Formats: sequence, C-alpha cells, structure tokens
Amino acid sequence: MARSRFLNDSGLTLRMTSVMLLLGGVFVAFFVTLMFLMPVEYTPIIGLVGIGIAFFQWWNSDTVAMRAMRAREVTPEQAPELHAMVDRLCAMADMPKPRVGIADLDLPNAFATGRSPERAVVCVTTGILGKLTAEELEGVLAHELSHVAHRDVLVMTIASSAGIVAGMLTRGAQFAGLGRSRNSNGVPAYLLVLAVSLTVYAVSFLLTRMLSRYRELCADRSGAYLTMNPQALASALQKITGEMAAIPQRDLRASSAMNAFFIAPAISGATLRTLSATHPSLEQRLEQLARIQAELSRPQG
Repeated sequence: MARSRFLNDSGLTLRMTSVMLLLGGVFVAFFVTLMFLMPVEYTPIIGLVGIGIAFFQWWNSDTVAMRAMRAREVTPEQAPELHAMVDRLCAMADMPKPRVGIADLDLPNAFATGRSPERAVVCVTTGILGKLTAEELEGVLAHELSHVAHRDVLVMTIASSAGIVAGMLTRGAQFAGLGRSRNSNGVPAYLLVLAVSLTVYAVSFLLTRMLSRYRELCADRSGAYLTMNPQALASALQKITGEMAAIPQRDLRASSAMNAFFIAPAISGATLRTLSATHPSLEQRLEQLARIQAELSRPQG
C-alpha cells in the first residue's frame, strides 16, 4: 500500500505480490534443477552468484539507470523551477521528496528509479523540459512520483533482472561442466538447464510486461487525481508520443532498455497492443484520463 495521499490501488498491490511470488517459485525450480544436474560442489557457488547479481541490481538500480541515461542529479540551485514543482507535489502527496535528475537527451521522456522511496530519483530529459507547459510537466512528475509512492519501481527492477540472472547462471552452469554430463535418457544436462533458463526468461518477460502496463495506468490515475488536472497529463502524453517520430531511430534504440521505466516508450508511436508492450496504448490512457476528467467535472452534491 502507498503511504501517501496518492490513490491506493489494490489491483497493483495484488499484481506486484503475484509477480514476486511467481518469479520466486520459478527460480526455486531453476535452482532445484541445477542441484540435480550439476556437480554438488558447484551448487553453492552458482546460488551465491545468483543472489549476488540480484542484490547488485536492487542496491544499485538508481545508479545504473542514471548512468544508462547519461543523467545527473541536480540541486535546487541548478534547477529551481523543477525542484519547486517536485516540492509542491510531494507536499500535496504527503511523501518524502526523492532526488531530482536531468538527462541530457533530446528524447522527450521521464522516469523514476531507486530501491526505496528514500533512495528514489525522479528524472526528466532536457527534451521534455523544452516541450511541455508547466501544467503538463506537473502531470508527468505526479505520474512518476506515484511510481515511487507505490514502490512499483522496486518490483519492476527486481522482476526485470530475473531473465538476466537466469542467463548468467546458465552460462555459469555451462562452465561448471554440465555440457559434458547427461541424464538417464542420454540428453545433455546443459540442454535441460538451458530449457529451464529459457522458461524463467519467458515467464519473467511476460509477467513484467503485464505488470508494467497496469502500473502505468495506475500512475496515470493516481497522478491525475493528485493534481486534479487529468487534461494536462493527457496533453503531455500526446506531445511526448508525437515528438517520438522526430527522434532518430538510432537514439530510440539506444534508450529502449529503459522503456519499462519511461512514462512513454521510446518507439515511433505508442499504440502497440501486444504481449510484449511495456505500456498500454495511448488511446487507452487517454480514454482513462477523459473518464477521470468527466468525473471531476461533474457537479458535487
């Protein structure tokens, strides 16, 4: 549950819990497979490597993301208007203020990252600062702060690293000699481990994509209700999506690894309706914001 004035969402809590439990179960199956198929002396080593990788991803998630986006933390003196906006939104949401960063990229976007609200950072690109009005930027920042308050950034960070960990452990198992061993049916043990590893990757991929799409809708809702201005966020999303077409494909591909954390994916157009999509379609997001606007516009009483 979010400890703030952001709209609580039991659906998001249920999905985050389910993703972590399912991924945990898949990884237990993966390690059990390793224990049966590889020499006993290598099992603790492979297990420690996996735990170490997961811990590194969790502990350094903010640093890794900031470096990947060529972003820097800025002080109130360096970006007074941006900090003032974050200060105001955090006061409205009754939440701790995260660090604030700016990425020197023409790509118009924003993201939040960090292992906890106390270590979180909300980052915007220089591209978005020159494109949005103050109200639109406030809507974007409210969206990102919702991610921090609901702690879904942490869950996404851990879940998205599951496939990486499985791949690295599979490579470690290969070097440990599994390629030379066979089971009772004569199948190379390494092929069995590879099959389990691919299953882990596929499960983590689908689970994180489904969670990512829902959490974006949740952040849109929460941010819109906090600012009471869903039209501003809708306008910002339209501008950001429209500007993507002007960004060179090379730059979009270079930033695609952060798509799950961006407010809008770094692709030409944001209307993908596939299982691999990190975000709901723009039409779906705009429809939701229009419903919220209609609700807020109805006379009270």
